[in-house]
Amino acid sequence: MTKTVLRVLAGEAVWPPPVWLMRQAGRYLPEYRAMRAQAGDFLKLCLTPELAAEITLQPLRRFAMDAAILFSDLPIVSLGLGQALRYAEGEGPILPPIRTEADLDALSLDRVADIVAPVWETVRRVAAGIGPATLIGFSGAPFTVACYMVEGHGSREFAAARLMAYRDPALFQRLIDLIIDANLIYLRGQADAGAEVLMLFDSWAGMLPPDEFRRWVIHPTARLAAALRETHPHVPLIGFPRLAGSMLGDYALSAGMQGVAIDTAMNPTAAAAMVPPTIALQGNLDPLALVAGGPAMHAAAGKILDALRGRPHIFNLGHGIVPQTPPDHVGALVEQIRAV
Repeated sequence: MTKTVLRVLAGEAVWPPPVWLMRQAGRYLPEYRAMRAQAGDFLKLCLTPELAAEITLQPLRRFAMDAAILFSDLPIVSLGLGQALRYAEGEGPILPPIRTEADLDALSLDRVADIVAPVWETVRRVAAGIGPATLIGFSGAPFTVACYMVEGHGSREFAAARLMAYRDPALFQRLIDLIIDANLIYLRGQADAGAEVLMLFDSWAGMLPPDEFRRWVIHPTARLAAALRETHPHVPLIGFPRLAGSMLGDYALSAGMQGVAIDTAMNPTAAAAMVPPTIALQGNLDPLALVAGGPAMHAAAGKILDALRGRPHIFNLGHGIVPQTPPDHVGALVEQIRAV
């Protein structure tokens, strides 16, 4: 029988909906924290297949999740292109910023496959042990990866990246094109290794006004999706244009995704009205409602289930699990969804 996540991404309204949670393998689980302490370095954790595979599978051992998402991080593509990458505790990724033609000329597609090969091995290991759940591979979408590469670190505004897009759109387009090509290598390799679904995280899409959103979010994503369909037509795609707001419908219609994830701020009823019923919606419980647990969590989850019943829906959060989440609350949420 076809896995429920794949049925939903094929346009079927499955009830109760399948469930998995963004960042479900991560800092809220004590078994993850133990492995992080063992590795000592986050990048090492991402690029050591036996550790990354174990972390990917940890939530499935605790909870009846319908999918596991590859344990990795968005800027791995940047590393593949030759940009140095390190992680500082509490700060996220740190990279030497790309600001000039010379900076961009120093990057290359030549070693992408070699550098991301450990991630492909992680996918192979997970695929061998995942059982009835669906394995989701992922990467950062072109605009979000470009934000990190130009800024050099996480940011609330990513002003340097956005200013480059305005002041030197040709240079920014060159960077976007390079990221698309690197992502094709990376994502095709994940699919070949056993990823059954691929997800594109555009975490910073919501910072852009409509015309810029179309240019830097929708158009590059659509190019990437079209190229992936040429080689892997049976691997569905989920896009997460976080904080897309009123642009969600345009994204759903034009980005080439079979599923669209919606963020915490999006009204699921409004999302259902904007997104064609043949495209699955994924989301969108507030991660802090999951931290609160109890009646508040159950009420919030119930409203989402009611709003999206009768259309293709994958229950998820509207952003990633936060570290202070009690694991028991995750179990209670999954039980609630199974019982509807």
